[in-house]
Amino acid sequence: MKHFDVIIIGSGPAGYTAAVRALDFSKNVCIIEAKELGGTGVMNGALSSKTLWELSHDYSVAASIDRGFRASGLIVDFQKVRKSTIAAAKTKQLQMLSQIETFSSQKCKNGSLSIKFGQARFLNNKEIEVLLSDGKKENLSADYFVIATGSKPREYPGIEVDQERIFDSDGILNMKKFPERLIIIGSGIIGTEFATIFSNFKQTEVHLLDRAHRVIPFEDDDVSDFVSKNLENNGVIIHHTANLRSIKKHKDYLEVVLDYAAGHSKVLEVDAALISIGRVPNTENLGLENIGITPNERGFLEIEANCLLKSEKEIDNIFAAGDVTGYAQLVSVAELQGRYASKAMIHKNPYPLDYSNMSTLMFFKPEVAAVGMNEKQAQKAGIAYKAAYYSNELVSRAIAMRNTNGFVKIIVSDDKEEKILGMRAAGPQASAFIVSIAHLINQGNSLNDVMRVVHPHPSITEGIQECLRILQNKSVFKAKSFPELIRVWSWKP
Repeated sequence: MKHFDVIIIGSGPAGYTAAVRALDFSKNVCIIEAKELGGTGVMNGALSSKTLWELSHDYSVAASIDRGFRASGLIVDFQKVRKSTIAAAKTKQLQMLSQIETFSSQKCKNGSLSIKFGQARFLNNKEIEVLLSDGKKENLSADYFVIATGSKPREYPGIEVDQERIFDSDGILNMKKFPERLIIIGSGIIGTEFATIFSNFKQTEVHLLDRAHRVIPFEDDDVSDFVSKNLENNGVIIHHTANLRSIKKHKDYLEVVLDYAAGHSKVLEVDAALISIGRVPNTENLGLENIGITPNERGFLEIEANCLLKSEKEIDNIFAAGDVTGYAQLVSVAELQGRYASKAMIHKNPYPLDYSNMSTLMFFKPEVAAVGMNEKQAQKAGIAYKAAYYSNELVSRAIAMRNTNGFVKIIVSDDKEEKILGMRAAGPQASAFIVSIAHLINQGNSLNDVMRVVHPHPSITEGIQECLRILQNKSVFKAKSFPELIRVWSWKP
């Protein structure tokens, strides 16, 4: 039986990062991957969907006619878009594989990386059985394990996803062409991103099913309203407060029945449907019962502060990281946990991970970025706050870009400290400059600390500067002059 210092089950953001970090500590590491190298972070998730978004964004800009130029003869072919998207994912996979080969056991003395493709199953806390992709079985042992098996799309009861006409996010690239009519079931981040992608290409009539009264309902109402308005301006038909009753397959179309909260129903004909109602952890067939592990009521694996699995038995060598742990389903969180788990094996990390201020990027039109608390969270926590909103219509760089659709919204504590609690931003470069506020929140900076920073001109981040100044009534443009573009308000328990 071949023995390793560390075996990582899953090669997604958590697993691959855990493997490389363990290599940093001169460990001999083996990665077990059941499907695609890189997991959901590469082929059927973050990288592929963002590639689709970038391509759709470029097409949308090229097709625009409000900037003094017009592109003629503009066409788009889904198969070529698909090919470009797969090429992007393959680029990342080959980079990952190149590193594995660079640190393969044949070449390295101080630690090694290797990978086996197959399904892993625990026999006990020291040994696993791997059903390899060629049908053979192999037993491996290790001192430590990291379960990083990720997540998969949640199934909709009674609806069969065939990846031919009814898809989930794993099967989007199975499409042969742009559907003329598409309904997306679910208005969370993933569903709303795909609504943006397909509406950007202008080849598809897009319907978005929103069970609540707002898309991305976990965000504040003003952010949700902003996203909804822009989706509708982009051509998306949003069905608010509607539930899916059924999807019936006909030869040339799908018949979709929607039931609305008001009591009426609607029948639609579409060519394709995308089910996007969240994700569930991959914990099946892992042999968890052999190591005394039972997923919680939501199906996730519970971990200690150091990413060690909570177990019914006294097991101190099996960790978990990424989507399977039930924390925010973000690549950044998965990588953070993966790095931490490998360090905890060797050095027993003395501090717990802080998940409170992880940045989130939402690739809509325009892109939306979030970090820290929103108003709903602050109110639930009973924290008095002040908030300010500053439109990109007043930001010189956005004006020069002819792209003023966006805003900055900042929340600070309404007390003497005036700590920065959170920010929401939309518009060009929002995904880049959100990191600056994340850093300030993590450092516990106050409004006075931040006001000393002068932003370059002309830059999009001047919107942050002015939004902060509004909270102290020091802004260049005043809310009284531009009530629709500048707002400031407060809330107390």
